[in-house]
Amino acid sequence: MTRHYVAIATYTAKPDTADQVAQLLPWLAQASRQEPGNISYSIARDLERPHVFTIVEIYDDADAFTAHRESAHFASIAKMQIIPLLESRVVVGYEGDGVIG
Repeated sequence: MTRHYVAIATYTAKPDTADQVAQLLPWLAQASRQEPGNISYSIARDLERPHVFTIVEIYDDADAFTAHRESAHFASIAKMQIIPLLESRVVVGYEGDGVIG
């Protein structure tokens, strides 16, 4: 068993920007998966509310998640491109304990 940090983010896009957000999120995920300390990064789009996205990120620890949020790709993709397209963004952190994989 290993301890890890889990972040679950809910991004609610403005209805007219949902497809644009859907196109940008895979770029953010791809770069984030390459970070030291990242265990996994997945994106899901709500089937009934297609402007709502859930992102589940797992890191070795909270410091690795902090490094993610301070990375150049997070600044250029998330902060500069995705976040301005959102109505809201909620990120909740959890401590995980269990087998991953």
